[in-house]
Amino acid sequence: MASLTLFFNGLILQRDNPNHALLSTESASGEVVLERNRAGHYLAPGLINGHPVDFLLDTGATHVSVPEGVAEAVGLEKGARSMVSTANGVIAVYQTRLESVQLGGITLNNIQASINPHMPDDMVLLGMSFMKHLDMTQREGTLTLTVPGSG
Repeated sequence: MASLTLFFNGLILQRDNPNHALLSTESASGEVVLERNRAGHYLAPGLINGHPVDFLLDTGATHVSVPEGVAEAVGLEKGARSMVSTANGVIAVYQTRLESVQLGGITLNNIQASINPHMPDDMVLLGMSFMKHLDMTQREGTLTLTVPGSG
């Protein structure tokens, strides 16, 4: 019974986050290839300032948006308060800077972000303050991210 449980848990993890093993399989190549999950999203593990986090790639987000609980665990400092528009209305967030953000073989430094006290889970939205530094190609259920000039 335990073997079946482990087997089905592995299948569910692969379906919901096909990129769950990204950190252990990527080198510092400057390129990351992600598979879309069953819901059509790109999820992946990564690091903020060396701390493990889970990312949801969100090209509709201006900045990397860090839930308050994750920000506290990483040791981020709250900066200036600002108001932002979200799908759920206008909310207050706090500006911050991330020393480093790593997604697979890509590491970028000094990334603008916001601490969002209204996010209900631990998923970090990896917004355009990170993604604008990359070339993106989406094809047949995969998203390839490349640091320009790294190839």
